[in-house]
Amino acid sequence: MKSIKQVVAGVAMAAVAMGMVGCAGMSAQDKNTAIGAGAGAVVGGVLTGGSAVGTVGGAAVGGVIGNQVKPTR
Repeated sequence: MKSIKQVVAGVAMAAVAMGMVGCAGMSAQDKNTAIGAGAGAVVGGVLTGGSAVGTVGGAAVGGVIGNQVKPTR
């Protein structure tokens, strides 16, 4: 049987992959925010053992960081 960490990581990765399909019309800042939120959710979920609070907190922090990243030109 899979551990909760593996399940949370797999579901989060699938959600990020499916969410990227809808990024075609997004600005660079919006894309960075979405990527940051997805990555933050995965990291937060793994670090807290699949805790919903950790996953949501990680998504929030990752989204803020992703939003603040400026693309290099």
